[in-house]
Amino acid sequence: MSDETPRPVAVVVGGGLAGITAALRLADAGLDVTLLEGRPRLGGLAFSFQRGDLTVDNGQHVYLRCCTGYRWFLDRIDGAHLAPLQDRLDVPVLDVGRAAGPRLGRIRRTGLPVPLHLAGGLAAYPHLSLAEKANVGRAALALGRLDPADPELDRIDFATWLKRHGQSERTVEALWDLVGVATLNATAPDASMALAAKVFKTGLLSEPGAADIGWAAVPLGELHDTLARKALDTAGVRTELRAKVGSLTRTEDGRWSVETAGERLTADTVVLAVPQHETHDLLPAGALEEPDLLLDIDNAPILNVHVIYDRKVLRRPFFAAIGSPVQWVFDRTHSSGLKGPGQYLAVSQSAAQDEIDLPVAELRERYLPELERLLPAARGAGIRDFFVTRERTATFAPAPGVGGLRPGPRTRAAGLHLSGAWTDTGWPATMEGAVRSGFQAADAALHDLGRPQGHPLQEAA
Repeated sequence: MSDETPRPVAVVVGGGLAGITAALRLADAGLDVTLLEGRPRLGGLAFSFQRGDLTVDNGQHVYLRCCTGYRWFLDRIDGAHLAPLQDRLDVPVLDVGRAAGPRLGRIRRTGLPVPLHLAGGLAAYPHLSLAEKANVGRAALALGRLDPADPELDRIDFATWLKRHGQSERTVEALWDLVGVATLNATAPDASMALAAKVFKTGLLSEPGAADIGWAAVPLGELHDTLARKALDTAGVRTELRAKVGSLTRTEDGRWSVETAGERLTADTVVLAVPQHETHDLLPAGALEEPDLLLDIDNAPILNVHVIYDRKVLRRPFFAAIGSPVQWVFDRTHSSGLKGPGQYLAVSQSAAQDEIDLPVAELRERYLPELERLLPAARGAGIRDFFVTRERTATFAPAPGVGGLRPGPRTRAAGLHLSGAWTDTGWPATMEGAVRSGFQAADAALHDLGRPQGHPLQEAA
């Protein structure tokens, strides 16, 4: 008979990036881990599905070089080579709102130290006047002095701060919102200044390469489902799909009972890695001092318009647009497995509250002419397919004041921890925020079990 102490048992509820990260961290620390996911796949809201012969991502997801948590995740699932980063930040920006006709500009960086790495690109950026560029430089210096963790910043909106620092409406459209809408899922008037400061200070002012962009060269499901599942299996995690948790209660001996339709599990520690409203419904009484605050964390939608042309109409892997309803356009031809002639473009529309419920026919009438205005090669091209994906609860809404609503990983109930991009990570609702929330919840659980581990990112405090 072995006299070894039994391994602590952990249950992670939710198989998105937050839950997968927490499960891997707990398993790596020697716990006996079960991951329960109600859907028939892993990956949360960053997933793929089949549409005939195509493999379609539900939405376009990108990350930046400064997203060290998500980069850890890619390394951990052996998928970094499938989601490469740019060598250097280079964003084509097409302005079609000019009376003189369309004009292409680029947001670029050099290898010079911060903040000089962006100076040359800003000087050459054709979509702003000399005075506007000078004001951008002054605002960037002021932004660099901010502390994103300052609660006062969470009480004001990004637009108010930008106006105080001399940013014109044109500058907001052509620069600040161009980046901010895609990373925050909100326009400047609807975004917490604290979260905006986090995005711009980390992405643009932390190190020269921080904002270099990466994206998956394969379907997201290959990363967040197939490779993630393989990594979980290798780590010894038992993964159960279609296992929606119905209740979470204390046992008589102070452990946790987690019940699904098919079984009841008993655990020493539990990580809830599900959306905030679902978390609210599962929390036992007294677990949070003010649990109803979770219901005040609103959601924000993202709309993706998918167009398959009968010929190549875009030479670049992606571009952003101003002077148009179109925000960002990505070439998904290769990753989707499109066969034969043609090209598959995905139009990613963040902060899409006004469009998320529009009929497909109306979206077709709106976006096909816009794409023809942006891409002359699309004029006269045949449309092989047109469809829309909608994520009505894609992210939490980063509104001013949301920082005071986001809980940390610990609850008042011993052994119960919270995870998800909506928890208090300091980041907006990104893949990076999701992974970091998984770190936080796992680290808190391990500390409480007396098994603390070094942080995987080994960041300076």
